[in-house]
Amino acid sequence: MGTVDWSRGLTEMTLAFHILFATIGVGVPVFISVAEWMGIKKKDVHYSLMARRWARGFVITVAVGVVTGTCIGLQLSLLWPEFMRVAGNVVSLPLFLETFAFFFEAIFLGIYLYTWNRFSNPYIHWLLTIPIIIGSSGSALFITTVNAFMNTPQGFTIESGKLTNIDPLAAMFNPATPSKVAHVLSTAYLTAAFLLAMIAAFAMIRGRKDDYYRKSIRLNMTAGLILALVTIGVGDMAARFLAEEQPEKLAAAEWHFETGSRAPLVVGGRLNPETQEIAGAIEIPWALSLLATHHPDGMVVGLNDFPKDEWPPLYVHYLFDSMVGIGFYLLAVPILFLAMLWLKRWNAYNRWMLGGILAGGPLSFLAIELGWFYAEVGRQPWIIRGYLRVSDAATTNTHVSIAFWLFAGLYAVLGIVCLFVLVRLFHNKPAELELETHRIIL
Repeated sequence: MGTVDWSRGLTEMTLAFHILFATIGVGVPVFISVAEWMGIKKKDVHYSLMARRWARGFVITVAVGVVTGTCIGLQLSLLWPEFMRVAGNVVSLPLFLETFAFFFEAIFLGIYLYTWNRFSNPYIHWLLTIPIIIGSSGSALFITTVNAFMNTPQGFTIESGKLTNIDPLAAMFNPATPSKVAHVLSTAYLTAAFLLAMIAAFAMIRGRKDDYYRKSIRLNMTAGLILALVTIGVGDMAARFLAEEQPEKLAAAEWHFETGSRAPLVVGGRLNPETQEIAGAIEIPWALSLLATHHPDGMVVGLNDFPKDEWPPLYVHYLFDSMVGIGFYLLAVPILFLAMLWLKRWNAYNRWMLGGILAGGPLSFLAIELGWFYAEVGRQPWIIRGYLRVSDAATTNTHVSIAFWLFAGLYAVLGIVCLFVLVRLFHNKPAELELETHRIIL
């Protein structure tokens, strides 16, 4: 492996680890806020306890997210110096705003944690969740605009090999920003819903039958249904964006080689890259045209319209298929659960249903990873599309392999410590016991 490969590997590993905690950091504050609000409004100690317990676990994940986020910042400069030289001045504004948003969140998170039951009006404490949500979601928004810029760069001109006429706002609000930001936020919220429902489902499978767990699942599955529908809608918007702005990425995801109308959607299968023949796939007639243009006769650009050295790796097809498949699973589970709950003909909290909810937790995180890898690998060979290739942006330092293994060890330790602390935090402290031993003031 060369320096470029080690640099890519280290960056991929860091992002894959960080995005787990970043997703929790963006999504969970929304549910803490909703639970506390419902607890106050309904005078229901179960929802208030949800907010408390979720907030305790959330703080641990924030700490790990800070460490890994710092690693990413360092690696951008050390592993990709040419990228920072070319784009540093253009995207410095959102990078700064992302840091500011995190500080904003951290300040109010500290105040929130240490002011439980300190206000005569409980809504004042609940209001502290609003800046936490703004900070966490704002942090995701700003850093996503940087990634969007890498896909559809604008806000500068190149004269004699130098960047001039730099417009940071134009760079931030590039064509990729709306669909990417919407997708990052909706999937983070959806993943948080399934994470919290998974925890309650696991407790019920182990024999916990308190109303606390039932209410947690009901709340999170209701939110999960809404967010799954929103995410599918955002996915449709993202597909249309790709068809217009990055047609080679969409074509690679669907193994679509020849430009034409009435293009089918290819699900699964095996590809012979030499002959471009696909075997064993399910082809849905006209579906790709519908996805890309909202019309069955819509024209979809094929990969053969691009030079082969600008093709994304064709294995992104499997990343895309898996991500979409999990997305529909995350829609089906809350529909089934809520239908059973509403019809009252079956026990919605039966072991099979709880198992389906439990599986939704890790699957939602897997979908996040698959989607992120598709977004990044699908842009290859470019680090800044159309301007700078990955191979030209990496460091020439020959010791990146050492850094790779050092960071791998760091992430292993962080992951183990995080899981250990979270387990110890709630070990032998079931919700029903906490309700009995702690007085919650509404």
